Amino acid sequence: MGPRRWLLFPILFAAAPALTALALPEAASAQFFRFGATNVRLGDGLPDQPGGFTFCRLAYYSVRSEPSGTGRDTDFPDAERNLSTRLAELTPITPSRWTHGEPGFAVVTATDPDLYQCPFLFTSDAGTMGLDDAESSALRDYLLKGGFFWVDDFWGEAAWNHWAREIGRVLPEYRIVDLPLNHPLFEIVYIVPKLPQIPSIRHWRNSGGGTSERGAESATPHIRAIMDDTGRILVLMTHNTDIADGWEREAEDPNFFQFFSPDAYAVGINILVWMMTH
Repeated sequence: MGPRRWLLFPILFAAAPALTALALPEAASAQFFRFGATNVRLGDGLPDQPGGFTFCRLAYYSVRSEPSGTGRDTDFPDAERNLSTRLAELTPITPSRWTHGEPGFAVVTATDPDLYQCPFLFTSDAGTMGLDDAESSALRDYLLKGGFFWVDDFWGEAAWNHWAREIGRVLPEYRIVDLPLNHPLFEIVYIVPKLPQIPSIRHWRNSGGGTSERGAESATPHIRAIMDDTGRILVLMTHNTDIADGWEREAEDPNFFQFFSPDAYAVGINILVWMMTH
């Protein structure tokens, strides 16, 4: 992926075993979120050791289902843990932290007052999301006041059409556009010549190495954006790809790591640095 991009792989490969130990041994029964042993739950607020980057995940209710997603908790919490750790290793950015040992990530709703302390907001499986009027209004206010929202891991036309209708209720005056690959976001830290198509590790294994989770319908990954009149990105959408699985699953299979994690981190770190500097 160019001279800067190739520096990422040996650094990640050398550090990969450390992330297998990030899961905390004490499993917690998480309110609202089903999967992953973590001490961070909806309603916990923001990390109690602030001062650095905080990964905020949007919690929402699903109003439709998709074959492979789990809704709001898809890729949670290891995507958050691993990306926050790699961000600290590969950039000068320091994550916030919790005193119980987790990197600085939090779970918020659109109507949570803590949302306004989250310059970065992320969610997965956006093609199942339903927002009521209060949530739509609150999310709109957050975005127009300077917030940034990245949605990832939704596949095919049905999921896209549903998501486009939901976000259209939030920002009806703005168009969704394809983000061109010559946009400076794609080279702010690592040179990313194309958006990688990253499947879930389950699909990759079950399909014998396939990357398109909906066959021909999702064969082409897209990165799209909603921008305001100044060109600031309000909403970023990675469709027909699961960037966060490249973070979440990096320690589970060395082949999956080699094929997908360096690209996933290159995209993620570029997006985070772009968001924090623009």
